[in-house]
Amino acid sequence: MLKKLLASAVTVILLGSSVNVLAKGTDAGNGQTTEASKTTDASSIVIDTKNPYSMIEGAANKTFASFNQDQAKIKADPNYLKVIIQDDLMPYIDSKYASYKVMGQYLRDSTKEQRNNFVKAFTGYLVTTYAQAFTEYTNQKIQFSPAEDFANERIVSVDVQVIEQGRPPIKLIFKVRRLKDNTWKAFDMVAEGVSLLSTKQSEIGNLIRQQGIDKVIATLNEKAQQPISSNSSEKNN
Repeated sequence: MLKKLLASAVTVILLGSSVNVLAKGTDAGNGQTTEASKTTDASSIVIDTKNPYSMIEGAANKTFASFNQDQAKIKADPNYLKVIIQDDLMPYIDSKYASYKVMGQYLRDSTKEQRNNFVKAFTGYLVTTYAQAFTEYTNQKIQFSPAEDFANERIVSVDVQVIEQGRPPIKLIFKVRRLKDNTWKAFDMVAEGVSLLSTKQSEIGNLIRQQGIDKVIATLNEKAQQPISSNSSEKNN
């Protein structure tokens, strides 16, 4: 059940409220409902990385716009979803910070080479996980909460709801952190009180303890290379 919830929840970061046909969401700047066509050109979307709320919504919109534009390529090769995720989503995710958090107590015992290899492997694993999650999309509607004052904040929670007819809304929180250059990047997602980062930290931490970090890096690389399936997301969890 948890895997299914997280698989559905992770899809949200890939879904934009203002590019999905008739999907209504909350404008990050003023809390107003937005509605627009899926024909939005991905290249025309400008993302404000100095605003954590606009950044989350903009990254989602850009990724989903590319998804709509490149349907022919995706149909010909579902693995093209990885290209979209890598180009349009990952620049707004702090994968290095998330990787270090996942390593937890084993970070200080690793070499620089192992840390670099782990970040690369975990980032590739995220790309494949997000790309596969995209195949779970079934026209859900996404609602973003209004922005709050973040002037003095280092970490901000961006609240989102996934609304699907006939089911209770899924409540999500995206954790976003301020970087040294005053831009923002996401590093965690909490689905119905369950942190994806904490879940992976526990899971991967146990594997590092049992198998060693080099073996875990190899395993993550294997998962990252898995092909995208159009009918199931379970293979990558």
